Amino acid sequence: MLLKVLVLVLCNLVESDVYLHNPRGSNNRLAESERERDNNDRLFDSQNNARGGYNDGKIYYLAGSQLSIEWTNQHSCGGPNANCEIIVQYMCSNDLRDGTSTSTIPDNNKCKEKDCDTDTRYGMHEDSDYYMRCKYTSRNQGLFTADQSLDGQTSQYTRQNPDGTRRGYECPEERDYYPYWRPTPWKDIVVMTNDISRCRWYQQESENVKPRFICIPPVGYMDALVRNKVKDPLGITKESCEKIEYPKNSGNKAVWKQISKETINPPDCILSPKSRDNHLGNGFGGFANTYNWTIPNDINENCALRLRYNISTGDFPTTVDSSNNTANKINIGPLVGLSNDEASKRGYVFNNDGVVVQPLKTANVKIGAKLQLKLAINTAQYGRTFQDRSHQFSIRSAPAQLSGAQIYNLNVRGKRGNIVQVYPAVEYDYVPSRLTLKASDGIHIQWTGSDTNPDNNAGQGTDGTDRSNIVLLKNQNFPEGTPGRAVSLAYAYGDYGTNYPMNLTSKSFLGFSMDDMVKLAILRSNKAGSINSELNNAGNYFDLGPRKVADSALGTYYYMCTRNNNFSNRSQKGKLIVLPKNNSAQPRVGQPNPNAKRSYTKNAQRLKHSKSFFT
Repeated sequence: MLLKVLVLVLCNLVESDVYLHNPRGSNNRLAESERERDNNDRLFDSQNNARGGYNDGKIYYLAGSQLSIEWTNQHSCGGPNANCEIIVQYMCSNDLRDGTSTSTIPDNNKCKEKDCDTDTRYGMHEDSDYYMRCKYTSRNQGLFTADQSLDGQTSQYTRQNPDGTRRGYECPEERDYYPYWRPTPWKDIVVMTNDISRCRWYQQESENVKPRFICIPPVGYMDALVRNKVKDPLGITKESCEKIEYPKNSGNKAVWKQISKETINPPDCILSPKSRDNHLGNGFGGFANTYNWTIPNDINENCALRLRYNISTGDFPTTVDSSNNTANKINIGPLVGLSNDEASKRGYVFNNDGVVVQPLKTANVKIGAKLQLKLAINTAQYGRTFQDRSHQFSIRSAPAQLSGAQIYNLNVRGKRGNIVQVYPAVEYDYVPSRLTLKASDGIHIQWTGSDTNPDNNAGQGTDGTDRSNIVLLKNQNFPEGTPGRAVSLAYAYGDYGTNYPMNLTSKSFLGFSMDDMVKLAILRSNKAGSINSELNNAGNYFDLGPRKVADSALGTYYYMCTRNNNFSNRSQKGKLIVLPKNNSAQPRVGQPNPNAKRSYTKNAQRLKHSKSFFT
């Protein structure tokens, strides 16, 4: 056995899914006009319901700006019913792309270009070299596989993927386990966990700070391995790597090489936000579960975000002792109040579709030798990793006029249709829907949508299209009591209780120019040409560009989208508070604070250390 490792996943789940909503998650979609995605194998293994995801999401963010990441996960996290980790990562690559075809990129150079990595028809995140190393590197023999029969002994075969099915150029073993022991192109952003005692270990083992190694084979060995002329895959330890020699007795041995990366900060590690079982919706307080990410100074036009959801039942421990060949055995007896021998006799075993055998007697008369009840267990899915990834986005430098300013992104999530039609995606809303910032801060208002939503989805304007805009709401029509305010401010513009826009000439939004106000309202400059009242002649992408909030813009602003305001989508509204630039006040309790950042305790005496993968 090569390694003794942490077991991430051991639970009974059937349709547990996770979906990114901001930035817009793809769930392997591209531009499908049907509710279901065309190809679950296009870029990655999501294990999600086929209806999730958004058709497009190309957008850019400024380095140093704050982005609200929003998602929904079906089963609980942060509560007593499950052990979970929600892991957020990103990667950038010159060749990363969404592609134009829903077909899976080939792994055999059958591409239009000589190199599949540069064939822009196909979407690609990880590249072909990364997958080839996965395909021909030994799997970790210490991993928990239950009673699954794996079709091979390399890293493409795992308990959750025993057949080694390829999805894009993703490595199945890396997908299923975190932190992973071999090099990956992904950079860690945050680990959200229900067990923050593990945080120090997560941070120390992150590839952000701890280098990884690969096995560099002798010249010709990889080609011989691909052609099945040699049998031994590349090793995952120094010892197993350096045993490789090619040709035999030639002295040409493999080299165990450190892959150096620029050291970046360890990932944030926080208590996972609470969510309840069987609920793909908002978290506590009625707001979406959110993590606020400061965009790194990693300038690149081709980036993607990945959110993974590792979930295991609270009934089982998250680790299994892999010594004495017990790595693939779970002792069920103590969980049901029986000895292990008695539990085994009665059929309480962790096997696929196990049969529970229970002797029955009534008044000392045996009425049945056995009562056989089958448990619907799939050990490949008892404990799972789900994921969603964003569409391609860009990271660009902030303009000089916002140098030193805190910049906030204001986006739109959701897609055309009512909640039944779009589920498990969501209806339109602003992200964040509540935002507090200060005068002289920067704000970048930008959103994107699709023109290929299902034609019969409810909504205003041309069938299938997403459009949004921003106009201030009208002021109160009549007294509504004393609404709570984050701070005592003299001015409030608009009101949630109204459902009609304010005239553009009545008040400037955040001190913006009239030209900016017109752009936000009709999605283009007020030039010659007709203006469609439902914004049909505007594009599905809008970018106001970064703007600085005026010092004179203090107040509370309530705004709306005029198009998505019918019976199906009648509450695309937002609230924005501008404080004086020297004010330290925070939003009132119950409103998400984009300035706040949660992290685990730094008190070493309260922080328990976790067992390493490599004990």
